[in-house]
Amino acid sequence: MHHEHHVTSSETIRDIVIGMSDGLTVPFALAAGLSGAISSSTLVVTAGIAEIVAGSIAMGLGGYLAGRTEADHYQSELKREYEEVERLPEQEKAEVKQVFAEFGLSEPLQQQIADEMAKDKKKWVEFMMRYELGLEEPNANRATKSAITIGVSYIVGGIIPLSPYIIIDHAQQALYYSCGLTLICLFIFGYFKSKMTGQPALSGAFKVVVIGALAAGAAFLMAKLITGK
Repeated sequence: MHHEHHVTSSETIRDIVIGMSDGLTVPFALAAGLSGAISSSTLVVTAGIAEIVAGSIAMGLGGYLAGRTEADHYQSELKREYEEVERLPEQEKAEVKQVFAEFGLSEPLQQQIADEMAKDKKKWVEFMMRYELGLEEPNANRATKSAITIGVSYIVGGIIPLSPYIIIDHAQQALYYSCGLTLICLFIFGYFKSKMTGQPALSGAFKVVVIGALAAGAAFLMAKLITGK
């Protein structure tokens, strides 16, 4: 028996990926850059926590605004579709027929379907929203849920590269442990992210690791150049 395997990535998983990817990378690069300029882990932790708080709020707010924009756009298009089926019913029927024409249905059958659909304006508008505009009705709590998920994921990701600095007093020594821990976590994160999105898992994991390493390395070298140490 043939079994089809399709990749489905939920909105929650997408939000976790957005929050975790930035949470792991940005505080990691910040900590690495500060380690190139100062020796005190306390200052790195203080700056890192401040960045995580600010970053999680900014990322969460971005997720909330994106969710609200999506909901507002859907409602705007929904209102417009209701107005069009009232004012231009024949034109809207023609658009329904065009959808089914693309499936190879005959002209009489297209007309019959369009006439039947026009009897229920709610179903008619829902059909046009989905198949003409390609819009699905967003979850009413999508914006708030997205903001919380992204913000919390950012915090969780950000604590990982910062944790060695909490334990080890000397910043550059803590950086070695932070690099090892964060790169391992980036690899694991990249692996599962690639698996969930249907991409080659190992190559996806290495790409995430390389991006994180380049960001941290650039920040560290820039701090060294600026301070001359």
